[in-house]
Amino acid sequence: MSIKSIFGIILTLAGLIGLIYGGMDLTSGGVARASWVYLLMGGIFFFSGISLIRSTKDTV
Repeated sequence: MSIKSIFGIILTLAGLIGLIYGGMDLTSGGVARASWVYLLMGGIFFFSGISLIRSTKDTV
């Protein structure tokens, strides 16, 4: 595994956590602006992590 692959996994997990936390905060009636920020940043991290994993060639 390369460094790019590991960083992609970390970004994906951080994005997933952000999406889950933002969704839970939004549905529980929390502060709307903070919920949208968590959802937006979680989405950016998640999709950039997925893209980084896809673009990394794994040579054995």
